[in-house]
Amino acid sequence: QLQLVESGGGLVQPGGSLRLSCAASGFTLDYYAIGWFRQAPGQEREGFSCINSSDGMTYYADSVKGRITISRDNAKNTVYLQMNSLKPEDTAVYYCAAEKHFCSGSPDTVDYWGQGTQVTVSS
Repeated sequence: QLQLVESGGGLVQPGGSLRLSCAASGFTLDYYAIGWFRQAPGQEREGFSCINSSDGMTYYADSVKGRITISRDNAKNTVYLQMNSLKPEDTAVYYCAAEKHFCSGSPDTVDYWGQGTQVTVSS
């Protein structure tokens, strides 16, 4: 019954934009920090952004800083990831993850994982 579902992925040209969504069902996101991870072909899964539950503090990896905005709408039980100025190296499967209550940046403390959505940046 407890699920996180990502959506909004797809094929986009370099310099383009995508908006990913992470929607929870079976539980409320109000008290969870939500992190985003991505895994490129042949690479390990890496966390690159997160938003705390209580204080709303956001975190970004240097590789995406200035191009990514994470936000949450607790009324809709959804977290959003706005991605602009996309590059081919952003190509990966993107996962959202929930953990109580603060961002750790580590998969070891993740309570729930989404199934992933493919993002491909190519001409």
